[in-house]
Amino acid sequence: MYTLLIHLYALCVELLYPFHRKARMMRFGQWRTNGILREKIDKNAKYIWFHAASLGEFEQGRPMIEKIKKDYPEYKILLTFFSSSGYEVRKNYGEADVICYLPFDTPYKVRKFLNLANPVMAIFIKYEFWANYLTELHKRHIPTYIISAIFRKEQPFFRWYGKPYRKVLSYYRHIFLQDEDSRKLLAAYGITNTTVCGDTRFDRVLDVQKMAKNVPAIEEFVRLGKQKGQRILIVGSSWPQDEEILIPYFNAHPDIRLIIAPHEIDREHLLYIQSLLKRPSIRLSDVNEKNIHTRECLIMDGFGLLSSIYRYGDMAYIGGGFGAGIHNITEAAVYGIPVVFGPKYQKFREARDLVALGGAFPVTDEETFTEQMNNLLTYQDLLAEAGHVAGEYIHTNAGATDRILQIIDLKSNF
Repeated sequence: MYTLLIHLYALCVELLYPFHRKARMMRFGQWRTNGILREKIDKNAKYIWFHAASLGEFEQGRPMIEKIKKDYPEYKILLTFFSSSGYEVRKNYGEADVICYLPFDTPYKVRKFLNLANPVMAIFIKYEFWANYLTELHKRHIPTYIISAIFRKEQPFFRWYGKPYRKVLSYYRHIFLQDEDSRKLLAAYGITNTTVCGDTRFDRVLDVQKMAKNVPAIEEFVRLGKQKGQRILIVGSSWPQDEEILIPYFNAHPDIRLIIAPHEIDREHLLYIQSLLKRPSIRLSDVNEKNIHTRECLIMDGFGLLSSIYRYGDMAYIGGGFGAGIHNITEAAVYGIPVVFGPKYQKFREARDLVALGGAFPVTDEETFTEQMNNLLTYQDLLAEAGHVAGEYIHTNAGATDRILQIIDLKSNF
């Protein structure tokens, strides 16, 4: 049944590709995979294969990739993506020796991929449970791991029909978990090849913090706001549902200055944001020495700067919580500022933890957003303490990469 569903999914992509950009990129990307492997795989080298579904999972695996490249140069790295949004952004990532799309999880394609790649180890990141890949890796006695994994009782493994799906979890040599709840859930079903090591994403955001870029235009924009006594609100990865509740608040509160980095930066979305704004705004690409002095909202219309600009904020709003789920809150929290987000955050351990600790604040609508922002702006002790809690939480939970590598022990594994 599982393999049939994968074939149907592949057929849908095939039918959609003439009309859907991402489906087209996936189809052609997978079509090129075998050629990339034939051309670039060194038959005499030992490859550790990392697989990330998309960009977020890649960022979780990145600290481990870079640690291996630095400390274990005898290994090369094969990096695969399933999503075009991951591959297209990181296809030139310098720390991986070979980068390509992962073919669909059908038995023939799995065998073809593994024959060409011939990895000595496979490492999947967070949610990657491809049954045919795991089965074939198990048959070939290739050590396979999953890192930063998190499990919830509503996943298929734990439903009444879940026994066949649970079997593939035993094919991992070890499952590295984010939290104790996941370990207990797996143990209740007899799955004990687990260790709670935490989330490697904390290691990644600490690295990003150390390498944060200086952006003179943003520094000047923030300096001008501070001169006026304004607080700086950074909005990251916003969607229209987020913008509809936060921009009216900004319009009505001259005591804050806004930097907004929307998740989508196509022309229509940028024009939509500008249509909501009642205070003077400008896109980053249009900033010059003269016009920046008259603007109070800066719209980020390019990629690559968001993780650096959080350091300029007094507080952050993270988008996505009115849709499928919030985006990365750790990139903001690492700078010691409180974070606010929409109601759909329960799937994210770091969000649940920070809400419980008082470093993050969920909102459900415009009214609760207004109430929360008023509290942070009115009570300076609350703002400072929430920021301290957020930053301390990130530092306390770092170190998962080293803990994982101690258990895998690459020096003695082969």
